[in-house]
Amino acid sequence: MSKLPALKPKQVIRALEKAGFCFIRQKGSHRIYIKDDVGITIPFHNKDLKKGTLFHIIKQSGLTVEKFLDFI
Repeated sequence: MSKLPALKPKQVIRALEKAGFCFIRQKGSHRIYIKDDVGITIPFHNKDLKKGTLFHIIKQSGLTVEKFLDFI
């Protein structure tokens, strides 16, 4: 597994949109993106995402870490 870099939520969202996810709605500071039947909630703050949070977002998206990093 590749080491995960520190990423801002905007960078993660950009990568997910390249992977085909679409913005559905926002509730507070969390944005919900969906592709087919897969929904992902992204905490939208102005600081880097924690490594565990980023790993779980990638896992929920169905992408591998390497494939996700290709979209960045």
